[in-house]
Amino acid sequence: MSLVFAFDVYGTLINTQGLVPKIESMIGESATRFSTRWREKQLEYAFRRGLMQSYQDFSVCTKEALEYTCLEMETTLTQAQKDELIQAYGCLPAFDDVKPALTKLKAAGTQVYAFSNGTKAAVARLLEHAGLDDYFIDIVSVDELQTFKPNPSVYQLFLDKTGADKANTWLVSSNSFDLIGALSFGLNAAWVKRSDKAIFDPWGMTASMTLSQLDELSALVLS
Repeated sequence: MSLVFAFDVYGTLINTQGLVPKIESMIGESATRFSTRWREKQLEYAFRRGLMQSYQDFSVCTKEALEYTCLEMETTLTQAQKDELIQAYGCLPAFDDVKPALTKLKAAGTQVYAFSNGTKAAVARLLEHAGLDDYFIDIVSVDELQTFKPNPSVYQLFLDKTGADKANTWLVSSNSFDLIGALSFGLNAAWVKRSDKAIFDPWGMTASMTLSQLDELSALVLS
């Protein structure tokens, strides 16, 4: 039976720090810190909305997180600049290792899906802009359930939408909260650890496989 890969999108395929140069042109040397904080608050807001059962889609979490970050860091961004950043967030770049890895997986006949907290339309635009849309059978979005990862229901949604079984399904992500959610649900989990400084949350779990580059996934196909 062919392996099924569920690729997280933001932070795994698509570089959420890809706007640092643009932010730097607006606020200067604190751009990296700004971008990192924006991402942290985006995820926090998604988690909180999921727990509260007060769903707004991921783009709303992104906008609210931007507003928070501007207030916290006391920036002088204009509304036009904020709008420009939000628009640019829909065109973030892919990591360099993504396309070669997906090419190998497609050639090997594996089943490859995008699996995201973003809406299906937003993820489709991202993947198309990055030149990755042809690699995926489909996009599975948590928006259908109006909650967010790592709610167990979203991993069940993935199985329901794809017809995959747990034993044969790999969640591929750089985000340990997502990987721990998948492991808790019974899926295999491949951690994309592109930086030596990346930390896997110390919850007594370990990823099924740890990769420094996405193309190392081909070892699973060949094993």
